[in-house]
Amino acid sequence: MEPDLSSLSEHLETEGFDGYLLDADSTDSNQLYLSGFDAPDPFVTVFTGDETRLLVSGLEYGRAKKESRADAVFRLEEYDYRKRLAEYGSKEGRARTLAAFLDDAGVESVLAPERFPLGTADGLREQGGDVTVEKRDVLGDIRAVKTDEEVDNVRAAQKANEAAMRAAEDLIHAADVDADGTLVYEGEPLTSERVQEEIEITLLREGCALDETIVACGERAADPHDRGSGPLLANESIIIDIFPRSKSTKYHADMTRTFVKGEPSAEIREWFELTAEAKDAAFDALEPGATGEEVHDAVCDVYENAGHATFRSDPTTETGFIHSTGHGVGLDVHEGPRLSSDGEELKPGHVVTIEPGLYDPTVGGVRIEDIAVVTEDGYENFTDYPVELVVD
Repeated sequence: MEPDLSSLSEHLETEGFDGYLLDADSTDSNQLYLSGFDAPDPFVTVFTGDETRLLVSGLEYGRAKKESRADAVFRLEEYDYRKRLAEYGSKEGRARTLAAFLDDAGVESVLAPERFPLGTADGLREQGGDVTVEKRDVLGDIRAVKTDEEVDNVRAAQKANEAAMRAAEDLIHAADVDADGTLVYEGEPLTSERVQEEIEITLLREGCALDETIVACGERAADPHDRGSGPLLANESIIIDIFPRSKSTKYHADMTRTFVKGEPSAEIREWFELTAEAKDAAFDALEPGATGEEVHDAVCDVYENAGHATFRSDPTTETGFIHSTGHGVGLDVHEGPRLSSDGEELKPGHVVTIEPGLYDPTVGGVRIEDIAVVTEDGYENFTDYPVELVVD
């Protein structure tokens, strides 16, 4: 996949900078996207508007030549790296090496992201370089609009995600309920950790992985980002939120379902139906030219009309709808655009989640989340997983 960096080129020219500079490993999604190189240690990428150049260690040079999409790849030693370290020490020696690399590219002034390493910026400035923090994440804006290949990458990750959700629901389905209301599987209490393990194993078999997932029951489900722990209980809501990353493409998916094993309370059932209605309202508003704010407002309207607080109606509320409606998904699980009170205009190629929810520790929590791409005439929902509350 070759990214379209024309808007970054135009931005550099308009703002009067010679290049866009990154100093990070490939866990930084901007670095991975711009360089096309997956490396565990930091390396330097500069985009000049005309070409992309990498500066890497000798260890990574051969692989970078083969695997990156850079126009040119250089070793640190091509700029007397060890000699400079010996003569000036590690900090100044590295700064002088990087300054020589940029000089070779004809780059005197660079834009850098907000979280660019302070030591690298200071070192370049001490060598007479001009390093300016960008006012907006131009590369993030480019990344937010997905190519067909990127959309397919997310779609494939979502298929793996649904297999993992099925494995989790099957585990809850197979569980019995003991006398005190605890779910029991194969003679042992069924815990959040056991379900999380099943999710992770399934994802590995599907070519995906994740660092953590959410399986939160009862009161813990009232905190949208509580990962959950301990035994799962009958008749209580269980929120399962899975956000895997493909090990090959590095693209994420994201999906949430809420289950009850047994008989949900009338309040949980009402919340679930209302949240499904809010999700439908969000999708009704999702189209190119609409804003993320308008999609978010559609969800808030449903909840507020039913008497629930939202951050729109009460920014200090601790119960009700206490997060945004959704976010972009790609190389990062949370990226632009935002479906929130400050959400921008939506464009074809934006891949977003729709995830309304209601939360109160005295009741529990309910959240339903699908993932979709904005198209030229509306949207395509990637999510085929059923929306059903009760697990028999």
